Amino acid sequence: MEHDRPPPRSRGIYLLPNLFTTCGLFAGFYAIIAAANSHFTAAAIAVFVAGLADGVDGRVARLTGTSSEFGVQYDSLADLVSFGLAPALVMYHWSLSALKLDGGMLGRVGWAVAFLYAACAALRLARFNTQVGIVDKRWFVGLASPAAAGLMMSFVWAFADGELGWNGEELRYVALGVTLVAALLMVSRIRYWSFKGSGEGGARADRVPFAVLLIVPVVIALLVIDLPRVLLAVGVIYALSGPVMALWQRMRPSEPAV
Repeated sequence: MEHDRPPPRSRGIYLLPNLFTTCGLFAGFYAIIAAANSHFTAAAIAVFVAGLADGVDGRVARLTGTSSEFGVQYDSLADLVSFGLAPALVMYHWSLSALKLDGGMLGRVGWAVAFLYAACAALRLARFNTQVGIVDKRWFVGLASPAAAGLMMSFVWAFADGELGWNGEELRYVALGVTLVAALLMVSRIRYWSFKGSGEGGARADRVPFAVLLIVPVVIALLVIDLPRVLLAVGVIYALSGPVMALWQRMRPSEPAV
């Protein structure tokens, strides 16, 4: 019966998902370096590259059967750099640092709000790690840190390339509002659709409504037309979807008890 046993899985395959995590970590680190050298478009793009790597590593681990507690913890630490520290520092170097032009107090407000964003991202990741397997997988509780980073970096990218005629210094108060809102939404109790399936068990767990598949090619076509501005529009719509849905559910009359 020995020959009927499947060969042991090579331990080397565990490097594959962690390799994608490392790529995401490097992208976040590069974004910080690029922002410090005033290469803001490259910095924003690097954070989106980190988001792509973050979306791949977990799926690779599940498809290859190489999920591990080490990979989960490593991914969370990498996310803190890529979606917490990197967006905060890119936004600070691009725009929030210009608040010091309006006085020393506002200058301190700029870096304080940047720190608040990074702290909220850390709290959001910690809460997510403690709620895995407890909450409905169809929903995120609070704006996910990659989505918050996408909102921040699409805002930077949309204006840093010079196409719209405004720079970070001129938009410093708008940037302050975007950073503050993104930070607070991450630690809020507002639910956001996770795009992770139906929430059912078994083979139907990863299924999504057919309408979602119809939206994907439309979004791709729009991205080809004007990538940074469309990403900003998508980020704003998704960030607003949670509060709008919560308000709608609050205002909707409750069904009478039978």
